[in-house]
Amino acid sequence: MGNPNVGKSVVFSRLTGANVISSNYPGTTVDFSKGKMRYDGTKSTIIDAPGTYSLEPSNRAEQVAVNILKEADIIINVVDATNLERNLYLTLQLLEQNIPIVIALNIWDETQHLGIHIDIEKLKSLLKIPIIPIVALTGEGIHTLVSQLQNASSPPHIKPTSDEGRWIEIGTLIKQVERVEHRHHTLRNRISDLTIKPGTGLPIALAIIFFTFWIVRLIGENLITYVLDPIFELLYKPLITQFGNTLGSGFLYNFLISQSPGEINFLESLGLLTTGLYVPLTLVLPYIIAFYFMLSVLEDTGYLPRLATLMDNIFHKLGMHGYGVVPVFLGLGCNVPGMLATRSLETRKQRFIAATLLSIAVPCMAQTSLIFAMFSKLKTSLQYPPFFYITIVFTTLIMIYFIVGYLLNKLVKGECPEIFLEMPNYRVPHFKTTLKKTWMRIRWFLKDALPWMFLGVFLINVLYTLGIIEYVASLFQPLMTGIFGLPGETSVVLLSGFLRKDLAVGTLLSFPIGTFSEMQLVIIATLLTIYFPCVATFAVMIKELGIKDMIKAAVIMLTVALFVAISLRLILIGN
Repeated sequence: MGNPNVGKSVVFSRLTGANVISSNYPGTTVDFSKGKMRYDGTKSTIIDAPGTYSLEPSNRAEQVAVNILKEADIIINVVDATNLERNLYLTLQLLEQNIPIVIALNIWDETQHLGIHIDIEKLKSLLKIPIIPIVALTGEGIHTLVSQLQNASSPPHIKPTSDEGRWIEIGTLIKQVERVEHRHHTLRNRISDLTIKPGTGLPIALAIIFFTFWIVRLIGENLITYVLDPIFELLYKPLITQFGNTLGSGFLYNFLISQSPGEINFLESLGLLTTGLYVPLTLVLPYIIAFYFMLSVLEDTGYLPRLATLMDNIFHKLGMHGYGVVPVFLGLGCNVPGMLATRSLETRKQRFIAATLLSIAVPCMAQTSLIFAMFSKLKTSLQYPPFFYITIVFTTLIMIYFIVGYLLNKLVKGECPEIFLEMPNYRVPHFKTTLKKTWMRIRWFLKDALPWMFLGVFLINVLYTLGIIEYVASLFQPLMTGIFGLPGETSVVLLSGFLRKDLAVGTLLSFPIGTFSEMQLVIIATLLTIYFPCVATFAVMIKELGIKDMIKAAVIMLTVALFVAISLRLILIGN
C-alpha cells in the first residue's frame, strides 16, 4: 500500500515479475493486481492495492484499497523518501490497524540529489518497525526488503488518534529524523519548472505529443516495412497458398483463405487465416508496440502527472479536471483501458463526460494506424498527399472533442472537483522495467484483439455467404447516399466497425480503388470513430457507467455522428 505516484507498482513488479493477474474488485469496476512471489521455498500472494492518501476513502479506488487491507497478513508500505512528511500520514493510519508492517522507503537515490538526509535508524527506533531504503526502478534494496518481511511487526503502542494528533506526531518525527540542505536548482529542476508553467508548458506539451506520435509512426512503419511485411509475403504467403490449393474452391476456402480465387491479397482476401491475421499482426501491432513503449517512457519519466496538471484549466471547461487527459492518452492506444481509466475521476459527471468523449472522438491506435495505412496505400490515386486527408480527419475529431465536451459540461448536472496530484521527480526510465511494462500491455492487446478480429472476419464471411451484406447495403443505401453522400457499401464498413474499428478500416481497404472518392474516405474515417466504439469498449462502458448512462451516451454518439457526417458532406462534397 502507498500514496499514488510513489513507485508502488514498480515495487510490485519487482516482487512478482511479469506473471500478474489484473481483475476487478468484487462489486466494483476498480481493478487491482495480484501476483505470486517465492522466497526460501515459500510462495506468497502479493496484492497491489490502489494508491490512497488515507484510510478515510474519498473515491471508489481508495475504498477498494481499504477493503483489500482487511485481508492483509503483512503490509509493505511503499513510502516516497522525497516526500516523507506527506507519506507518513498513511503510515500512521496503517500502524493503527495492528497488522505487521514493513516500510519500503523508495526513491532513496533521489534524496541525495535533493539534499534530503533521513536518519533511518532513528526512524526505526521511533516507529519500531523494519524500514528498508530501496530504489525500485533499479532493484536496489528489493532483496533486503523481501528478507525483512519475516521481521514485520505491529507496534502495540500505536493507538487510533485524530487527524490533528497524527499531524502533530508527524511533525515531531520529521524534526528528529530529517534534515534538508539548501541546494541550488539543478537542470532537472529547471526542466520541471518549464514543463509545469502554462507559458512554457503548453508548447512543450504539444512538442512532446507530436514527437511521441512521430516516434510511434516511425517505429510502426519500419516494423511493417522491414520485418512483418517480408515475413507475411516471403514466408507465410507460400505456405498459406499451398494450404489453400489443398482445400480447393468452396465455402471452406472462402472462409479461411479468400473470398475470390487467384493470388492472395492479405488486405482484400477477408479470410480468417489471411486478412484475419495480417491486419492485427502487421498493420496494427507495430503501432501498438511503439505507442505502449512511448506511453511507458512518459509514465516512468514522471511527465504524465505534469501534463494532467498543465491541462487542468482546459479540461475544467469540459466538465473534468486535468486527470481527464490520462484516459485520452490510454484510449489512443486502446479504448478499453482508456475507458477503465475514467474510474479514477471522482464524480459521475466527470466519468460520464470522459467516457462519452472517449467513445466519440478518440480513435484507438488500431484505427489510427489503419487510417494512416489507408491513405498511404492509396497515395498514387489521391489528388493531395496522404497527410492532407489525415489532417482533416484528426482536426475534425479534436474539434468534436472540445465542442461536445463544452456542451456536455453545460448540460450534465454534477460537480467537477479540483485536481490533487503529487508531482514525482523527473527520472531516467529504467529500460528493463519500461520493456516489461510495454510487453504486459502488448500481451493484453493480443489477448483482446485477436479473438475479436477472428470473430469479425468470421461474421463478415458468413454474412457475405448468406447474402446479408448485400441486403444490408441496399437497405441502408438511401441513408448512406441521401444523407451522408456515401455509397451503400459503407453500411458494411460501419457494421464491421462495431466489432472492431481496425476490422472496419480493413474492410474498407478491401473494396476496389475508386469505390469511394477521396472526400468520401475522409467522411467514412471520421464517422467510424464517432458513431460507436467497438463492442469490447461498449461492454466496459456498460460496466463503468451502467445501462442508463450508456444509453444516454449512445444517443449522444448517434446525434453527433449524424450532425458531423452531414456537415462534412456539405463542406467536403458540396451536395
